[in-house]
Amino acid sequence: MALEITAANPDPALLDLPWSTPLEDWPESQLAALPRGISRHIVRFVRVPAGVIAIKEIKDEIARREYHMLRALNRLAIPCVRPYGVVSGRVGSDGEPLDSCLLTHHLHYSLPFRALFSQTLRPDTATRLIDALAVLLVRLHLQGFWWGDVSLSNTLFRRDAGAFAAYVVDAETGELRDRLSDGQREHDLDIARVNIAGELMDLEAGGLLPEGNDPIDVSNQIMERYRALWQELTGLETFTVGERWRVDERIRRLNELGFDVDELAISTDVDGTTLRIQPKVVDAGHHSRRLLRLTGLDVEENQARRLLNDLDAYRAATDVQGEDEAITATRWLNEVYLPVTRAIPDDLRGKLEPAELFHEILEHRWYLSERSGHDTPLGQSLADYILRILPEKPREETVVGVDTVEMPIVAMPS
Repeated sequence: MALEITAANPDPALLDLPWSTPLEDWPESQLAALPRGISRHIVRFVRVPAGVIAIKEIKDEIARREYHMLRALNRLAIPCVRPYGVVSGRVGSDGEPLDSCLLTHHLHYSLPFRALFSQTLRPDTATRLIDALAVLLVRLHLQGFWWGDVSLSNTLFRRDAGAFAAYVVDAETGELRDRLSDGQREHDLDIARVNIAGELMDLEAGGLLPEGNDPIDVSNQIMERYRALWQELTGLETFTVGERWRVDERIRRLNELGFDVDELAISTDVDGTTLRIQPKVVDAGHHSRRLLRLTGLDVEENQARRLLNDLDAYRAATDVQGEDEAITATRWLNEVYLPVTRAIPDDLRGKLEPAELFHEILEHRWYLSERSGHDTPLGQSLADYILRILPEKPREETVVGVDTVEMPIVAMPS
């Protein structure tokens, strides 16, 4: 057998890695960090010139299938890790064949849920993670993707202006179809409910789950959150002809959830007295796309909403509401956002990504203003945040967790 690397742009440095050694025995000197996250497979992180990559040791057929599935999800703009390649044809020093490896890019500033709970977090962190996972699951189902193994462990989370954004990290069981049936969607939901309950019970046993969080109650929330969002996105709404303003209201509600409405189906009764409205094609990212169009900043949805709010406040404070929005956005970018984010000392830049830092500085400004009873200048808020708050933050740019352990697979009776 000959070693084979399948990748769009393979890095020659990959050849220097010890592929003839089982992944669990790789020397620590080869690893980018000691990663953590529960997986049924061995996972390690290494650093190459292209950046940090995750390596998962699995059967060749499964590795290639997941590689192509992740490529398909990326083409559909689904939040997930980016596939890097597949390494096959591995042979151990004893001449025995070894499993193939799936390579994916490490998602910067992302955290496994266990790493999140190892920090000091708000009591409602579990609920916020469920909300993020529900939004992700709705997006997947709208695109016809059946996950088959929905769990917190198979998801990475990035901070998003006080909330979290969820990303698919494990898609080996997934199937991509033209459309999912209600039964397939409910199956995914039931898998999510059971898996999340087990994961939270594990956290509870380890003393990591904040008090007041019942694993069963929290896991059941995935059903409630998902169905409410699905109904808002796809449900049929009926109202009278005189209430046409409700069409705009429906669109606004969807935009507030972070979804654009690309097409609406509107029909009337035979006598023309009532209207029916149903979104036909929806996609996420209304605020992030608007901010990207205006400023070139590519950030998470809640971060984009917060930055756009600050942009609107800037327009009002400088009395330039009548100017072209793109021109005002450029001024705000150069006069407010960039000076703030560039003022962060070099040794603190890896704490949080720039958009999340800006959001936290705005939050800190609000806190200082409320405490003092008058508006606190942004520069003063920035200086106080850098001095007192930012040094205590964990460095999240390259946090990948702690030791990965292999999850035993238990055969269940049919």
